[in-house]
Amino acid sequence: MEEIKIATMADIEKIEQIPFEKRLTATNTYDLIRQGCEINPANTAISFMFNGDSYANPMQVSYGEFWALINRTANLFYDLGIGATDVITYLLPNAPHTHYVLWGGEAAGIVNPINPLLEAATIRDICVAAGTKVLVALGEVPGSEIWQKVTRIRSEIPGLKAIVRVFGPSDEKEGIVGFDEVINNYNGEKLDSNRQIDPMDIASMYHTGGTTGTPKIAPHTHYNEAVMAQVMKSAGMAQPGETVLCGLPLFHVNGTIVTGAYPFSIGGHVVLLSPQGYRDPTVMQNFYKIVDFYKASFFSCVPTVLSVLLDIPQGEADISSLKFALCGAAPLSTELINRFESKTKMKILEGYGLTEGTTASSVNPPYGERRVGSIGMRLPYTEMEVFVRDERGVRQANTNEIGNICIKGKTVFDGYLDESKNKDIWMKEGWLDTGDLGRKDAEGYFWLTGRAKDLIIRGGHNIDPAAIEEPLYMLEGIQVAAAVGRPDPHAGEVPVAFVQLQKGSSLTVDQIKEHLNKVVGERAAIPKDVFIMEEIPLTPVGKIFKPALRWEAIKTAYENEIAKIEEGIDSVEVSVREDKLYGTKVIVTIKKSNSAVTEEVETRVKEILTRYTVKYELSVK
Repeated sequence: MEEIKIATMADIEKIEQIPFEKRLTATNTYDLIRQGCEINPANTAISFMFNGDSYANPMQVSYGEFWALINRTANLFYDLGIGATDVITYLLPNAPHTHYVLWGGEAAGIVNPINPLLEAATIRDICVAAGTKVLVALGEVPGSEIWQKVTRIRSEIPGLKAIVRVFGPSDEKEGIVGFDEVINNYNGEKLDSNRQIDPMDIASMYHTGGTTGTPKIAPHTHYNEAVMAQVMKSAGMAQPGETVLCGLPLFHVNGTIVTGAYPFSIGGHVVLLSPQGYRDPTVMQNFYKIVDFYKASFFSCVPTVLSVLLDIPQGEADISSLKFALCGAAPLSTELINRFESKTKMKILEGYGLTEGTTASSVNPPYGERRVGSIGMRLPYTEMEVFVRDERGVRQANTNEIGNICIKGKTVFDGYLDESKNKDIWMKEGWLDTGDLGRKDAEGYFWLTGRAKDLIIRGGHNIDPAAIEEPLYMLEGIQVAAAVGRPDPHAGEVPVAFVQLQKGSSLTVDQIKEHLNKVVGERAAIPKDVFIMEEIPLTPVGKIFKPALRWEAIKTAYENEIAKIEEGIDSVEVSVREDKLYGTKVIVTIKKSNSAVTEEVETRVKEILTRYTVKYELSVK
């Protein structure tokens, strides 16, 4: 079929003139990856570096070996009693083994990836909610606490039949199977189960939307995932055989689909950037050399990664092979994009997606106008609109009118595993309310303006405010508590907490922080700051008015940053308000102490605020 390079909405509509069924070559992930493996079995499927310093000496897996190991892993799970409706949970860093477990697990049953950095109790809760039958985990490896967590929680997971240990021995008495010891005993050519995978069979379950003891688990069908990969193929995001860098974690759909299923389906070369991915400082220090060495065509990341790379010298590395970098999960600062592109000559494509939509829903056109600050146009064969709910019901928003961003189509899940979590998630039949507020312009570009839901997004990772608020209410002396995100130049935003004390309480900020450090179930969710207020702002019906708290957090962040400029400024006034186009806008007014330093003060302020994502206006008087 003729490849159409997407530059405008007209190109997307031209692609869609061919019915998607004619483009669809696989309806499950097993067949999807098999097709990629068959293109050239001798080609390299995976290159894996143990750290960024060893990038030139990777462990490599050919497509022939990859396909055999997927089959062997599926047959191992089948031997352990896994059937089409049974759940395999894994706690693994980024490694070739993770892909064997992921795709072999989906061929045998249902895979449930979990963030291994979560606290043991939270991991246990997700395992229980998912109905885990087999748990796959990294063995005792220096620098990792995964195995210690597994030993603490295994007896608390009802229905757990076996543990598979990666990089560790078998222990039959303890019900532990050493993956590396036994894997070559299994058939690598086909599925011993002779399973015929139905497109509507559940392939995976990803936890999302928080870190409380009652996680939301989003099931994906085989069809959801197979379609997502082939939608990306229709959009021409990569070409067969090209190299893709994977630094995002393989417990998240961006890592597993965008830099996993998709490139594998077209015979691409996936470079795993160490077990820690972008969290490995040696990877970041060597990033440009890695791009040069592997001649990578694209990578997917969150804004935090670009912020770090901005401070790393490119040196003599040739990164001209990079067609673009995909960036999503959190808003990007316009000035950060401009500075990064100016430094690297690399094209950044901002996009948007969520776990419930099997990763991606929109992206700026690879070959057209990139509207910096927007999340681009909808992908081919997907539906994305802005709806407004008013007294007459639900209607489609007018051009540039802010409303709820909603998605619909073959990649959208059918609802959370726990039916109680599905209340009010559908704006109208088939249309999932993402919880994000935004607008669509006349040319079909979408712009985020805020969130209807209260999630805090730290470096692309979702944090449920309840994970902070519930522990706060456990502390005697707290009357009202609320957690919101505060802008952060590195992570996009970080959690902060606001509290109103009961009358007569003598609680201090330090005491509250100490309590949160002990009881919050995930380190990333521990607030960076706690503010005691005389009165938490409420709506007319008595609910906490979180926008006011976010505005206060933004105001404090900008004031603290500008305070770093010690000379030339007499006073600073920061105000934050709602904005009809951008959702939120900051007004920064600076009175200078010397009439001759206007330009210098403006330059220094802009340098400080360039990595913040909230729109601001600067006035120097």
